[in-house]
Amino acid sequence: MPADQVEAPENTAERVALWRAMHLQVDPPPHVLADEIGLQLLAPDGGWRSRPDMNPQATSTFRAAIVARARFIEDLVAGQVDKGVAQYVILGAGLDTFAQRRPELVGRLQVFEVDQPGPQAWKRRRLLELGYGITDGLHLVPVDFEASENWWNELPAAGFDPHRPAVVVSAGVSHYLTEEANAATLRQIAGLAPGSIFAMTFLLPPELLDDADRPGLRTSEEGAKSSGTPFISFYTPAEMTALGRAAGLTETRHVSGASLAGRYFSGRTDGLRPSSGEDLLLATL
Repeated sequence: MPADQVEAPENTAERVALWRAMHLQVDPPPHVLADEIGLQLLAPDGGWRSRPDMNPQATSTFRAAIVARARFIEDLVAGQVDKGVAQYVILGAGLDTFAQRRPELVGRLQVFEVDQPGPQAWKRRRLLELGYGITDGLHLVPVDFEASENWWNELPAAGFDPHRPAVVVSAGVSHYLTEEANAATLRQIAGLAPGSIFAMTFLLPPELLDDADRPGLRTSEEGAKSSGTPFISFYTPAEMTALGRAAGLTETRHVSGASLAGRYFSGRTDGLRPSSGEDLLLATL
């Protein structure tokens, strides 16, 4: 691992993991996703819930959006496993805990977590320390994106079979990348085996957000910029669909955040709803 790679999770991955845990701790049931393993990995001090970015009321819509997209992706993976797909690739895996929480699916899958070497080394160590271990179905694939290493080239060495269908997911990543980098990822996805499916989240331009959600986006942008990971790319659904088709993805579908709100949050009496601003591109090979 390069000397300048820090063995620690990135700030964004940490925040997502804590919001997922907070969903269980502060939101009443029914819970959209049950995940406190990321919290176990982080083991923050006792005052973590007092952080401004953990304020239960101020961050409720972001928390709901995070668990909605995670639940949608896991439902997607489960459906593909039932169709016989046996490979699952998570790009920018961060503190994803699918492999620890869903053993009934991992027993039928090979899971490939792609991430930067430093954060991934930290995660490997914490999984071992907590007794989760690295199961036969889990493959941690370190890729130094800053050194222009290509995740596509690293996967086969980890056991990925490019001739068999796979589910590939990129959640919470595209807005940190240039359009050229996103287009390159989509071109690689177009080379997956027939029967594969790809899901990628993307941020909408501010003018497409609900009025109530725009201040939150501005706050998130400012926080990301100050931590050295600025938001770079925003897309309308039409722009993202066009980008996918230009890369060779002919079967694409836009999934709105509003549709996830209807799917997972309808009928709640507490008013919990995900913020607008993050949608998904689905592509079937």
